Amino acid sequence: MFRFLHKQGVTFLFDEGTDMNEADKVEAIKALNRIMETELAGVVKYTHYSLMVFGYNRIPIVSWLKGNADESLVHAHRAGELLTLLGGHPSLKIGSLLETEKHDIGDILRESLEHETSAIKSYYELLRIAEGKSILLEEYAREMIVQEELHLDEVDKMLRRPGEIAAFQS
Repeated sequence: MFRFLHKQGVTFLFDEGTDMNEADKVEAIKALNRIMETELAGVVKYTHYSLMVFGYNRIPIVSWLKGNADESLVHAHRAGELLTLLGGHPSLKIGSLLETEKHDIGDILRESLEHETSAIKSYYELLRIAEGKSILLEEYAREMIVQEELHLDEVDKMLRRPGEIAAFQS
């Protein structure tokens, strides 16, 4: 059975006859809540980092960090919309927030790399749950994995020394 859904000003057709059983839906809701919590932690982390950057390169780096905070909020909201679509209840929790007291731009970028790696694992977990059972969740997870992979690459390149071609090694 199909029904129309209206979310964030977009109307799309939703197939209620997916191959997801109730246990799959529960697992997908848990995964989406973990994604939401991780992305909300990203909002806090990137906002904090943006306030702790000093020096002559501050302006472009702060702008980039604020953009990441904004993007994390959008990602959290999208995950929340999908989990409520499945009948779930959005968590009020926030993922892990650890203050390292390290505010050198290299340290901030390494922490960002760690956070993004954690986020991408959550999207892969959702893909594993949804694969072959829900095109909507499967395509969402794949889209987010692509975005997160590109973001990881961006951070990796920022951590390299000028002229280095090889991937960053921590």
